[in-house]
Amino acid sequence: MMLFTENCKKFGLPFALTSFIIIMDQITKAYIVSNWPRIGTVIRDVFNNDFLLIYHVRNKAIAFSIGTNVPEQYRFALFVIIPLAVLALLVLYYFKSIEFTQLQRWAIAGIIGGGVGNIIDRIFREEGVVDFISVKIYGLFGMERWPTFNIADSSVVVCCLILMVSMFVPVRGKSA
Repeated sequence: MMLFTENCKKFGLPFALTSFIIIMDQITKAYIVSNWPRIGTVIRDVFNNDFLLIYHVRNKAIAFSIGTNVPEQYRFALFVIIPLAVLALLVLYYFKSIEFTQLQRWAIAGIIGGGVGNIIDRIFREEGVVDFISVKIYGLFGMERWPTFNIADSSVVVCCLILMVSMFVPVRGKSA
């Protein structure tokens, strides 16, 4: 019984993060859609200095609007079926591998949550994924503003960074 409890904590508990990200992502997107239905409008300048804007836009492509020019007949396969297959493989690898640390398991769970959050939009929102966070980056990478994003996007990026760093930085103790 104790082994079952340990495995449940080790493998199952990080999926609380997955669920939390999906729920928060969908709640914030629903709020934006219901309160600011006019796409492309600045909703709020959070700090009154143009640094952080809440800006309602839609993205029918993937990250950074990659694939905007993909013909409509290929979009579902490229932007829904393939990402679902990748997420399924990630979940499978998550449960099969004993080499991940607990931090890496939480990072993978965050990536899965973000991926699912955006796939839900691609399936159920005809106008595309709801993006609404716009951050000024003052010319970094040749851009004045970072491409508009959402909670799911943030989760994928932050958790990928955590996962990559954790793979290169030695961790004391054994893997989880």
